[in-house]
Amino acid sequence: MTHTVGVLGATGAVGQRLVQLLDPHPEFEIGCLTASSESAGRPYRDAAKWRIPTPIPEDVADLTVKETDPEAVPDDVDMLFSSLPSSVGERVESDFAEAGYVVSSNSSNQRMAPDVPLVIPEVNADHLGLLEVQRDERGWDGALVKNPNCSTITMVPTLAALDEFGLSRVHVATLQAVSGAGYDGVTSMEIIDNAIPHIGGEEEKMESESRKLLGSFDGAELSMHGATVSASCNRIPTLDGHLENVWAETDEEASVEDAIEAMEEYEAIDLPSSPDPLIEVFEDPGRPQPRLDRERENGMQISAGGVRETETGLQYNCLAHNTLRGAAGASVLNGELLAEQGYL
Repeated sequence: MTHTVGVLGATGAVGQRLVQLLDPHPEFEIGCLTASSESAGRPYRDAAKWRIPTPIPEDVADLTVKETDPEAVPDDVDMLFSSLPSSVGERVESDFAEAGYVVSSNSSNQRMAPDVPLVIPEVNADHLGLLEVQRDERGWDGALVKNPNCSTITMVPTLAALDEFGLSRVHVATLQAVSGAGYDGVTSMEIIDNAIPHIGGEEEKMESESRKLLGSFDGAELSMHGATVSASCNRIPTLDGHLENVWAETDEEASVEDAIEAMEEYEAIDLPSSPDPLIEVFEDPGRPQPRLDRERENGMQISAGGVRETETGLQYNCLAHNTLRGAAGASVLNGELLAEQGYL
């Protein structure tokens, strides 16, 4: 079955990635694109400063961009993918959900709200059950689902694989690509020949979102995972691909072989955008690397490597494409899960 979908904030960096992924999708057909009032009324090819290496899809190039308002979106749209800035999304996404639309959002607003599912389908698909709580409490006919921050998405699947050994404490230092800041987020004079040892709000997102994703849902409420997570987030001059150094302390002793086996055998999910295996582990301690490994499995696979034992657990590196697995692809994957579970 094909579902008609729309993209909120379709002209931005993540919005363009959403268009790129949705145009050839086997289950979704783009029927609506929205943007700011400055872009509304123009053909998408003129409104979007297309900066993706592949050409703008012909099927959507001549679509007229609409205002980001529930009244402007056609009634036959089954689901909306949102890449709105969080300052806008806080209000607008709720307006769409109240109007009856199902929204799969990449925006950071409301990720930690107790009735909003924060989902990586391979990790916590059952958290989608929070939508029944959300609809009851908010009186919505629609729904709002979030995917986590791009740096959180890179790490959490590996932690979920290791949680069988009892995660108690996690430390992570990130080396994050400039595309994670958006087109205008970091100037060339700031980042060339440089590294920026702070990304505003990023550390707090990793620390809280990871515990929510790894938490348990009992059908009525969500309990956060008990592990302590500490993050240091850094911007480096790579274009795409977040590389992360992780130290995971575990209650049970786990060897390097145990950890690699747990990651490699961590179960994928039968959805079009989910790779199998979800996590690829390199024996070469010099991998993964952003330029070599970010595009694996259409940018949706998590790469890991450099696994070694420490006095309190394990240390390893992990990497993912931040605008695909970490943003647009994550929203599309959540949309596939919503469709599979009958929410559309």
